[in-house]
Amino acid sequence: MQTGRITAVLGPTNTGKTHYAIERMLAHRTGVIGLPLRLLAREVYDRIVAQRGPSVVALVTGEERIVPDRTQYWVATTEAMPTGIGADFLAIDEIQLCGDPERGHVFTDRLLNARGLHETLFLGSETMRGAIAALVPKAQFAKRERFSELTYSGSKKISRMKPRSAIVGFSVENTYAMAELIRRQKGGCAVVMGALSPRTRNAQVEMYQNGDVDYLVATDAIGMGLNLDIDHVAFSATAKFDGRRMRPLFPYELAQIAGRAGRHTTDGTFGVTGEARPLPPEIVEAIENHRFAPLQRLQWRNSRLEFGTLDRLIGSLEARPEGEWLTKGREADDLRALKQLGEDPETRDRITSPKDVQLLWDVCRIPDFRSISEAEHATLLTRIFGFLHSGRGVPSDWLARQIERIDRTGGDIDTLSRRLAFIRTWTYVAQRKGWVDDESHWREATRAVEDRLSDALHGALTQRFVDRRTSVLLRRLKQKETLVAEVNDKGEVTVEGEFAGRLEGFRFRQDETGSPDEAKMLARAAYEALAPEFNLRADRFYNAPDTEMDFTEQGGLMWGTTAVGKLVKGGDVMRPTVQAFVDDEAGSDVAEKVTRRLQHFIDRKVAALFEPLLAMSRDEALTGLARGFAFRLVEALGILPRDQVASEVKELDQEARGALRKHGVRFGQYTIFMPVLLKPAPTRLRLVLASLWDGRDEFPESPPPGLVTIPNIEGFEPEAYRLSGYRPAGARAIRIDMLERLADLLRAQDSRGGFEGNPDMLSITGMTLEQFADLMGGLGYKAEKGERAKVKPAALEKAEEAASAEALGNELAVEAEAETGGGDTTPETHPEAEAAAEAGGDMIAPADVPGDELEVFYTFTWAPRPRANNRPPRREGGKSDAPRGDRKGGRPQGKSFDKKGGKKGGKPDQARNFEARPPKKDKPIDPDNPFAVLAALKDKK
Repeated sequence: MQTGRITAVLGPTNTGKTHYAIERMLAHRTGVIGLPLRLLAREVYDRIVAQRGPSVVALVTGEERIVPDRTQYWVATTEAMPTGIGADFLAIDEIQLCGDPERGHVFTDRLLNARGLHETLFLGSETMRGAIAALVPKAQFAKRERFSELTYSGSKKISRMKPRSAIVGFSVENTYAMAELIRRQKGGCAVVMGALSPRTRNAQVEMYQNGDVDYLVATDAIGMGLNLDIDHVAFSATAKFDGRRMRPLFPYELAQIAGRAGRHTTDGTFGVTGEARPLPPEIVEAIENHRFAPLQRLQWRNSRLEFGTLDRLIGSLEARPEGEWLTKGREADDLRALKQLGEDPETRDRITSPKDVQLLWDVCRIPDFRSISEAEHATLLTRIFGFLHSGRGVPSDWLARQIERIDRTGGDIDTLSRRLAFIRTWTYVAQRKGWVDDESHWREATRAVEDRLSDALHGALTQRFVDRRTSVLLRRLKQKETLVAEVNDKGEVTVEGEFAGRLEGFRFRQDETGSPDEAKMLARAAYEALAPEFNLRADRFYNAPDTEMDFTEQGGLMWGTTAVGKLVKGGDVMRPTVQAFVDDEAGSDVAEKVTRRLQHFIDRKVAALFEPLLAMSRDEALTGLARGFAFRLVEALGILPRDQVASEVKELDQEARGALRKHGVRFGQYTIFMPVLLKPAPTRLRLVLASLWDGRDEFPESPPPGLVTIPNIEGFEPEAYRLSGYRPAGARAIRIDMLERLADLLRAQDSRGGFEGNPDMLSITGMTLEQFADLMGGLGYKAEKGERAKVKPAALEKAEEAASAEALGNELAVEAEAETGGGDTTPETHPEAEAAAEAGGDMIAPADVPGDELEVFYTFTWAPRPRANNRPPRREGGKSDAPRGDRKGGRPQGKSFDKKGGKKGGKPDQARNFEARPPKKDKPIDPDNPFAVLAALKDKK
């Protein structure tokens, strides 16, 4: 027999092999092409009909037979293709299926025996090169390269799956589960399975191809030549049930499916999703480079059958192959059915001739579309064989009843799928010549039922896995000119007149009134309308002044009343970074612009509110201990409890302290701080920055501005009081600058012999006498309550002149001990102040008051409690910061000055004049230190 040229066109997917075969077939007068799936056969048939018309093109599959009178080109499944018609051209697609355990023997038979008169093409994988070269010596080889690259992208969740992706499963249950998940998370998907009818499959594919949905869930049916616009293939499983057992897919099988990603010159990707484990590196490399182990054995079954007797037929089917390249295939369903029917005595009695044997074999080749059980299938085959053996064929009334029971379009997906499987059986029967009375009628009848069931199944799949409104909306999203989506000045977003949500800053807040699926699709449409709005809003925000922005006490970043970001811990306590609240759909440009603007804002805010602190940290004139102390102060954001740095303070000389004072640092008795940083704005920011740096989940809020004292809440962290600029003492916490002013007044009192709280002390704290007594207790003083007759204070105009002297020396007493190493630390008094005090005489005179009118007073003495948390800090060298009047070996007791310079407290016989200690000759005096001024005045005197 003339065979003509034989060519094996081998290569990976997306090389145009099938397209090349169609072109070659149409270049001949007649041709036959065998394809692995009826779905693919239908697709190729439609392509050829579009070029040559339906009158010369035939379609032959197990369940469909369209054969015009003037047929020139035959498109068929490999099992159903005519091989003895003498066509000029013949092609077999996916020839590597010769190694398939179930169907491989059919493809091997075509490889060995099917030829065209002038040209034969075998299309498939490079793994077949060795086998074809050995079994078809005259074959020539043509290698085709893939048009696009295929790369592995690893594991990816469904929620992060990009559009135009196909998710592949290997069971109906897994396919439906993935489709349901995609519906919930992505709005919908198309479903493609080999068990679907061509009509249902085409409807689902069309829905995907025209953009009604962006996702496809399929079985390995898509691996056999279906050309779809797929960018990414994700495997939800890498093992399948092959009819006998669960087995992992071979690398070349994975490659066949993954190769559907990338159309023509568009690159594609593949990966895994769901519970599928990542692919091993060696398999990834094999798929990407299209290198697989060659097939060593081809499945074979004897095609030269003997129909003399049933046993001889079975014997010929079980014959073993010759040669090293062929191996006996797995026992197929048709052979098992033949053996099972041959064991039935009634059936065996009917077989009396070779014709009966061949008829039984033809009946046994009816596929088990229903997949109920082998026994059920055998019962059906026995019934059909009985009808055919009688010579009358399948009775029309019986066949009509079978079809009528199936012809119902109600029910769910599983019910419709079962009915489609059942009708496929009768469609197959109707296609066999001589099996029914009116072949054309029953072919049309079964085809009509299949079409109705296919449409119903398509509708059920769409209803379950795609929201109808979603489908329409997605299609309109592809047509931007018809999409009606708007954003008003209030940020309200509408799509097709429906309220979709509200744009808050740079995040779209979805309306929750609709169903979840509808909401997702509305969001997608809304983002299409929001694309230009995001960019316009980002430009407006970037050019907005800092006055329109603010930070919250919990670290949020606001633009007006809208949250646009939050602060995040940075590399330094005063250098936080920002995290912008920008939807992914807004794009990286918008996110970057918003982030940059927020960073500018917070950087300038820190620079403005902590300018003194930053200036001190940048001052190169600070060296040695002064620079180290400045660093400690910067770390503490401008507030340091003195007891925590007592040793460092002691080591600072006057020059170092003077350099720090130039930057506004105050060395108080209790706290070392910058008074300017106690204002409300720096305090608020300090709490946020410190909380970020410490990694707090909830930030303490700053006290209301203007309060001298706030409640001392039990269990509240002392660190929060420090950052707020307060020191706990008793039931209240007092602001540290006011505490230092109070300490200045207390320093002038006889804290050992006892003193009374005066109006100046109460005025500083803003407390009642009872509250002040509790505060003093928190500071380490003992309060004794007493009663006496009321007295009326006299006017002291002259004493007011001494107020400035007392203010000038406020800090002196605090520092004197550290600077001189002990001794008398009472501030030096200006001579004019002493004169004013002496001129005042007795400052309080009795008044005429009723004898029964009494007043309450408190006498305070220094009596610190051991290890109290709120005790005054100890000074350098272990000396206490308690007022000097209470220390043994301190200055003489008795004479002190109130704020106005008046003599107060003590008895006349206790009053002594005292002298300030002269400055040490070997110690430089800071010209900015108020002590220098007082010392100069004294020297002049």
